[in-house]
Amino acid sequence: MTTVKTPADEAEARAIQDELRHHVVLDEPGPPPGHGFVTGVDVAYDDERDLVAAAAVVLDAVTLDVVEEATAVGHVSFPYVPGLLAFRELPTVLAALDALTTPPGLVVCDGYGLAHPRGFGLACHLGVVTGLPAIGIAKNPFTFTYEEPGARRGDAAPLHAPDGAVVGRALRTQDGIKPVYVSVGHRVSLDNACAHALALSPRFRIPESTRHADSLCRRALREAAG
Repeated sequence: MTTVKTPADEAEARAIQDELRHHVVLDEPGPPPGHGFVTGVDVAYDDERDLVAAAAVVLDAVTLDVVEEATAVGHVSFPYVPGLLAFRELPTVLAALDALTTPPGLVVCDGYGLAHPRGFGLACHLGVVTGLPAIGIAKNPFTFTYEEPGARRGDAAPLHAPDGAVVGRALRTQDGIKPVYVSVGHRVSLDNACAHALALSPRFRIPESTRHADSLCRRALREAAG
């Protein structure tokens, strides 16, 4: 079972990020789109009950059919701090992944990888601690700037960090619809991450991996909260 240490405070969390950031692998292309398995992960919170539910949904990369799904519910173990969200989500996400019997293949997070104020979002953190290839596909812009991409499916524009570095792409997954925001997490190239984002989004703006995981974690949270 994969486990992570819960930091005692914000300073320790930042120190852990700083240490793990050096282990991110950026020189591998990653698994090709349309082959093997792709696993979407997502979380939902019940702040009143201090609960977090995570879902991991394995899809056949060819058909996008659900192969296996798993959930885990736990208590929030770290306070909300911008830039340190992974420490709230990782323990339960890892428990959901560990409950799978199918190899996850590529892991797709509803969030960010390198496109993160500290260059180490959930997709990076999850990839490093599990060793799995991981990418982030986020619904909303965060701490970066970009030019609006073209209006056609597949059009993209680079995401720029405050220092000007390219940390991802704003990617149009459907004609004329708001883009998603793709960034590398671990062991996947940006070109490949964007190709996966398109392959996972044949009909809707949001990837099928995220759509399934979002629905499942919300259902698990409702059941856990009674």
